[in-house]
Amino acid sequence: MGLMTKEKWYHAGLCFECTRCGNCCTGEPGYVWTTKEEVRRISEFTGRTDGWVNKEHLRRVGLRYSLTEKPNGDCIFLRRQGGETMCTIYPVRPLQCRTWPFWSQNLHSPDAWNEAHKKCPGINQGNHHDFVQIESLRTPKSR
Repeated sequence: MGLMTKEKWYHAGLCFECTRCGNCCTGEPGYVWTTKEEVRRISEFTGRTDGWVNKEHLRRVGLRYSLTEKPNGDCIFLRRQGGETMCTIYPVRPLQCRTWPFWSQNLHSPDAWNEAHKKCPGINQGNHHDFVQIESLRTPKSR
């Protein structure tokens, strides 16, 4: 007999489609963790040749690195222009950004998911993500 695993509440999948509202890129002070490889990709994408990013874009927190925030709470790479929001490093954004909203804290319970929906209009909208897709985003093997 195989191992029995508790069925997760989102076993039938969840819907999410980014609306480009920028709400996940702003708010309370926090951290957008980056690896050295992610920093290198951002550096290359922004036209730098030294594998690093400007000090106003990145801060050291202990032994780790985080993208910085503007005084209003926006990520340093979030641009708001003409009523639109956009991530200026979208193709090379850090893993933390790429996996939103399928973070363990949001998937803890239906209540947690619905709480995240209050700030993110793309949750429960658009594309259906099956359980395997969600789990691969929630528990990535690489950055």
